[in-house]
Amino acid sequence: MGVFIHPSSDVSAKTIGEGTRIWQFCVVLSEAQIGERCNICAHVLIEDDVSIGNDVTVKSGVQLWDGVILENDVFVGPNVTFTNDMTPYLNERPPVSLRTIVKQGATIGANATILPGVSIGERAMVGAGAVVTRSVPDFAKVVGNPAAIIGYTNTDARASGLNSGGAYSDPEASIVPGVELLTLHVAADIRGKLTVGEVEKGLPFVPQRIFMVHDVPNRETRGEHAHRECHQLLICVTGHCVAVADDGKARQEFLLNTNSRALYMPPRIWGTQYQYSEDAVLLVLASHPYDPDDYVRDYRAFLALVQAMPL
Repeated sequence: MGVFIHPSSDVSAKTIGEGTRIWQFCVVLSEAQIGERCNICAHVLIEDDVSIGNDVTVKSGVQLWDGVILENDVFVGPNVTFTNDMTPYLNERPPVSLRTIVKQGATIGANATILPGVSIGERAMVGAGAVVTRSVPDFAKVVGNPAAIIGYTNTDARASGLNSGGAYSDPEASIVPGVELLTLHVAADIRGKLTVGEVEKGLPFVPQRIFMVHDVPNRETRGEHAHRECHQLLICVTGHCVAVADDGKARQEFLLNTNSRALYMPPRIWGTQYQYSEDAVLLVLASHPYDPDDYVRDYRAFLALVQAMPL
């Protein structure tokens, strides 16, 4: 298959994989590493300390400065701007280039700006024109300046609670094994309402700890971890938020917008909560006391855990 390099380009790189195409007016420095079957479009600059995986597309007008790593199957849209120095000064280079990592399968839309030292998560999607000032989680969709999460790329829309107009409705049922959406009993009379959950009569475990999450800015994301042994029950007692449950194969979003709806999260489920309303108060019941060793905060470590210890 070979490597195609357009005659108008200046390519000194020693490591370029089979099937890669480099088009017009590109500059690729000698120590850059480019994988197989990549498509490097016109007017792209690639510096020495850059690593590009296999099956990567870099569209026209992109500069990949020292410290940028693009993993396999990444798409970088036209005129995306990468940076590698938070405090640039004339004729002063940073002693060490900050690493900017775009993980496998991620997509970056046209004209986005990526600040140095962040990571773009696996199969995440950065919207056109977004300004990414901090790391983007796996599968997240971000837009705006500064970029904020608006959704996830691999949740199942059929049962996620999203209707055709983009608003939430009740999900039919959980598609994530082990995860349950419970309805607590509500007793109502002229004095008001009482929402009730009893252990062994609706609650799936005996709580050993409770905590509340509140005053969360709408653009912020909470959770982004799994537990090895701890079970949790999530109830949004005021306002609303969206909870994401992920077992490593299926992902689903649940709108928590009433104190009679409870989301049961067994151990070894990756949980994320976002889109908090200003008045949201999320009550969490946990089956175990706090133990930092029970948390799994890296998604790839989580995938390894569920493969070794399925539910």
